[in-house]
Amino acid sequence: MDTTRNTVLEAWMTEHGYSSNSLAEAVNSATERLTGRLGGLDGSSVRAWKAGRVTWPKSAARKALEDVTGLPAVALGFVPRSRPSSTPAPPQQEDPDMKRRTLVGSIAAAAAAAAAPGTTSPRRIGMSDVNRLNKRFAEIIASDHRHGGQLGIEQRAAALADEALNLQNAGSATQRVRSNLYASAAAFRSSAMWAAIDGRRYDIAKAHMREAQALAEMSGDQAIKFRIWSHAGTMYRHMGRPADAFAANDVARNLHLTRRDPLFASLGLARQGAIHGTAQDRTGTRRAFEQAQDAMLRADPADYRPVWMLAFYDQAELDSLALSAHLALGDYSTAEYHAHRCLSALRSHMIRSRAITTTRLAHAQLAQGAPDAATATAMKVPAEAATQHARVTRILQEFGAALRATAPGSFTVQTWTEHTATWRMAA
Repeated sequence: MDTTRNTVLEAWMTEHGYSSNSLAEAVNSATERLTGRLGGLDGSSVRAWKAGRVTWPKSAARKALEDVTGLPAVALGFVPRSRPSSTPAPPQQEDPDMKRRTLVGSIAAAAAAAAAPGTTSPRRIGMSDVNRLNKRFAEIIASDHRHGGQLGIEQRAAALADEALNLQNAGSATQRVRSNLYASAAAFRSSAMWAAIDGRRYDIAKAHMREAQALAEMSGDQAIKFRIWSHAGTMYRHMGRPADAFAANDVARNLHLTRRDPLFASLGLARQGAIHGTAQDRTGTRRAFEQAQDAMLRADPADYRPVWMLAFYDQAELDSLALSAHLALGDYSTAEYHAHRCLSALRSHMIRSRAITTTRLAHAQLAQGAPDAATATAMKVPAEAATQHARVTRILQEFGAALRATAPGSFTVQTWTEHTATWRMAA
């Protein structure tokens, strides 16, 4: 049978980031909302639409497709079936191929005109807009790993969250695109939240958290919900409130995403272990990190994961969290072990993490009676991190106080005092 490809539908799918399988899933879900029964389409059904083998979908699938796309079926390149007539056919028959080509061409022209900006047609927001925002999100993540905790990062992330929300009102969009825009806004707001946490601006972080949580609920995105609640657990841990930290982290760990992907389960368990350390629970700490390590080993590296997860969670981060937990427990030799493991595995872009780990290693060495080695370690922290990152600054101030109490009047204390003076001059 001679068929004509539905190039209008193909163009719409490309613009909005749909594969044949994902469009089938979206139409099936829309069918369930309309009829109470999940639709039965698969990728081959959509491929039949694109190939022109099906020129007019069945009514339920057609209505569901119109709900997904926000367009009538004819504007997507489909051709209604001709209705049977009781009157005799006219003696002059029009060429059916010519008729179809003419109709498809007219539909394509109408769809293109509808998509073009103008005074009467609203702008169409598509996945290309979402992808543009996602590139900006990757830039925020990279900046956070280089500098961390900076007010400028927080402000840029918050502004991009507002930009994503403004797009919601800038034109028409499918449900999928709107969900992705809410997820982007939530992701940016969670980055603003993390920058505030890292900078120890906790009241501001809580305000970002509340907005991020609301946006994540509207998006339905499990990964961003995990990120926000996991960040909340970390925030309360830094604030010395382990009960609240456990409660927030449990929300993240109980999302079904953690049952589907062992890497998310591993991160939730590792952060749980760090909270156990703050709560002085040695048994809970040991068990959580054993489970986190096991889950990490079960995770498939080839599985899809969001950019923020890929950018930071690995063996080095697991050891960093173990370092924090064992420092809190006063188990300094184990803390030092995890510090060395972390530093040997840290990726080059993790500049902020390297500075934090180095300062914690210095604490672990000093607590074991090695002030010279500890001071040499602490002096490896770059001046920029020592003076501009709130968490690093605080930990180094605590190190200096502990060093002076451990070896008062020593040459080592003098060396440290002179070294920190060069930081103040450089700031």
